[in-house]
Amino acid sequence: MLPCVCWLQPLLVLLSSVLRAQGENCPASCLCPDPHTVDCSGRGLIRLPDEIPLDVRRLLLSDNCIPRIPSDFLVLYSDLVYLDLRNNSLSHIEPGTLSTSSRLVFLDLGSNNLTEIPSGTFGQSRSLIKLRLGNNPYLSRVNEDAFLGLTSLRELELERNALSGLQVGALSQLPSLRVVRLEGNPWVCNCNFANLFGWLEENSQKLPNGVEGMECSLPMDGRRVSLSQLSQDSFRECQITLTLTDLLIIIFSGISVSVVAIMTSFFLASIVHCFQRTSKTTKGDEEESEE
Repeated sequence: MLPCVCWLQPLLVLLSSVLRAQGENCPASCLCPDPHTVDCSGRGLIRLPDEIPLDVRRLLLSDNCIPRIPSDFLVLYSDLVYLDLRNNSLSHIEPGTLSTSSRLVFLDLGSNNLTEIPSGTFGQSRSLIKLRLGNNPYLSRVNEDAFLGLTSLRELELERNALSGLQVGALSQLPSLRVVRLEGNPWVCNCNFANLFGWLEENSQKLPNGVEGMECSLPMDGRRVSLSQLSQDSFRECQITLTLTDLLIIIFSGISVSVVAIMTSFFLASIVHCFQRTSKTTKGDEEESEE
């Protein structure tokens, strides 16, 4: 047995040194279950932890009170593939903050205080596959180019926010999209919603519960109805399309009206001028007759 123990002793020493090194590199109050994972979930953090290992791949920061992410935070973490910032106090993400995360695959920004997703928020994170933005109660605006460049994105979650409308371009420019969650928003079924409704009907297979799982408010009385009760005819008054012929007629009509107006003005001016000359001639003749 003794030779066996002697053979195992170097391995035990090596393992102990590795575990000690991992513990030394792990941020205070966080856990590092493996060399590439840092778990700081539910630690009451009010800012990002210091001394995060540069080779971290999974960074778990959910259930804290972190209010912002420095714009240069991800510059050094080129190996990061999984970032969980769920249930913090983030109110905005500065454009370009995530543009350096070339390997990021999973990003969770749900259950924060985000108010809008502006253009350029995610740079062009072409490796991003799953993006969670749900349960942000103040998120009322998503820019049409907010997701521009996310060519690998398959799952997008925007459920239970404060969205009353969404431009179709924000979704149609995601070629790999397979699942999108939009339920639980205060959608308003007005003309601005008409294009989105058409997209949802054509892509209902991407909605986990289909259009039946979504509701919108009618603009007249605010009554909420399921999208399954609506059709393209519901937005008939919004579907005013002009053909090339219609546009040419409008342009020609405008030009014609302008020309007629100019000719009428010229004609009236000529009549007034002639009337004035005639009046002067008549008055001159009357004076000569009196003499």
